[in-house]
Amino acid sequence: METMPEESEDKSITTSITQHSLSVWRRILAFFPLPRAFSFLWKLSGFPRRRSRKIGFPLPQRLESINSSVLTVTCLKPAEASRLYDVLDDILEHCFSSLYNIWKNLQFWQSRAEGTNAQKAYFMICERGPRAFFNGTVQLMRQICRDGFSLQHVAHDASCYIAERITILSYLRNHLAAFVAQVFMKTDNIGTDSGNDLQNPLPSLLVALNGLFLDLETSIYELHTTLNMDFHHRFSFPLFKKLPDVNKEGSQWTSCEIGDAINLLRQNFHKLDSVISIIVLKHRKPKKLTRHWLKYTCGAIGLSVCSVWLLQHSKLMGSNDIENWVREAHNSAAKFFKDHVQQPLISIRDELFATFRKRHKGIMDGQDVQLTTDSLRRMLHAFSEHTEGRKFADAASDEEMFAKVMFRYEKELRHPVQNLLSGELARALLIQVQKLKLDLETAMLELDQILKANEINFAVLAALPAFFISLLLLMLLRAWYMQDTRAEGKGRAARLQRRLLVVEVEKAIMQYQSSVDQGHVKNAESSFGLLLYSLGRLYHASEKHAKATGEWLALRQDLLELGKPSLPTRDKLVIASRIERIYDCLLPASTRL
Repeated sequence: METMPEESEDKSITTSITQHSLSVWRRILAFFPLPRAFSFLWKLSGFPRRRSRKIGFPLPQRLESINSSVLTVTCLKPAEASRLYDVLDDILEHCFSSLYNIWKNLQFWQSRAEGTNAQKAYFMICERGPRAFFNGTVQLMRQICRDGFSLQHVAHDASCYIAERITILSYLRNHLAAFVAQVFMKTDNIGTDSGNDLQNPLPSLLVALNGLFLDLETSIYELHTTLNMDFHHRFSFPLFKKLPDVNKEGSQWTSCEIGDAINLLRQNFHKLDSVISIIVLKHRKPKKLTRHWLKYTCGAIGLSVCSVWLLQHSKLMGSNDIENWVREAHNSAAKFFKDHVQQPLISIRDELFATFRKRHKGIMDGQDVQLTTDSLRRMLHAFSEHTEGRKFADAASDEEMFAKVMFRYEKELRHPVQNLLSGELARALLIQVQKLKLDLETAMLELDQILKANEINFAVLAALPAFFISLLLLMLLRAWYMQDTRAEGKGRAARLQRRLLVVEVEKAIMQYQSSVDQGHVKNAESSFGLLLYSLGRLYHASEKHAKATGEWLALRQDLLELGKPSLPTRDKLVIASRIERIYDCLLPASTRL
């Protein structure tokens, strides 16, 4: 009994320590939670982050404008109206994402279908993984032993394999696009029908959406029965839950009934997303690792052989071969650089600059030219005063005095011998020699300035290799930065992808009108769904670029106009043509201002 207080005290101390430790860990995790920690470690690892791609198209504006009337007539709470809006937005967003995944896989299989028999056989044997490689090799060897070498059988199997996936994915894409079109049109027509819909637009929309899920289930069941697809181990029919028969045709739904209907709609939407994911996953294109496993295997084997060879010549095995090879390679590279790059450049530089410096020291400078100029002026001044017999002003120009010298020189030349001995002819000749000396010194001074300028030019010329290398590095960096080929990216390839999306929009508009003219309702709904899908991709691909150029509001309005089911086809084609010609983010790179 005496030990009970001690045990209780130990337990209380242990409990307090544990609580203190938990509080400390809570503070640490609150400051640096695990998702943030994993994200930080992922960044440090250098692996690329997966970018979320938004391709959904905004809901019709009619639903936003009718929210107030919905709340007034049905007494629906704002939170429930917001839930319905979010569910519809999620349905379209996930359907567009599924259409994008189907499009990627369908594009892959269509490209494989256009290949030759040899390419199809190579795909069946070498691009579907190791198991398919061994099975295909054994089958091919048996066929060669039985019928001789021929790729027709393998190519036929490949064609059937590819055609099956193209058929399933095309069927799924068309019906999913028709479902998207029906949801969009039902949402766009809310509150515009006659009768009960004007009074109760929301219950009518919920009933219509539930019916669309049931119709899509029928299409998936037809795909299951027609192509003998075994999905029973993944999901079973019926896929979607039906709306309970409570007051469907009544004048008003209760808030509880509307909440249950929205929850049921969300459950059906999640079930649809999982079913489509399963179908696409079974018929998807092989992963990149699977398609190139043979190259990766050969590379891994080669790397292993090189690693073993390096290990045998490393210090771990008691060998200094690697260090000796590295030292010899370093010495050889340094000697080559010094003998063939560094020394020639240094010698050329020293010779050039030494020549310029020597010339700079031996050529006339400005002081010598000024002395010669002053001497010539004094000689001209003295000669003019002697010949004229009067004193000349100091402000007299050299040209005026030199003209008098030349005039007297011409006069003295009439009697050259006599004037040479007793006249001014010798003095005039000496003045002209002084003038010639001044001209020579002036020319030499200008030549000196030219050589100094050339010294700067040669210095710039010596820096040109570094400039060109820097320019090349900048070009490579810009090419790497602009290599993003996604429609949301930058550069010529991304701009081309956005223009191709405009082309897809125009094709979908024409296909929709052609199906309407021929009376094919399902094909028309599928074409309109594909139009909405292309508009959604173009909407998110051009948003950032259009905002940068200040034209997003106008472009967004044009894209929303293209998504209106009631707009005539002629007007849609005019808008699509205007989008392609006007907006800077969609113009070709060669025609941008």
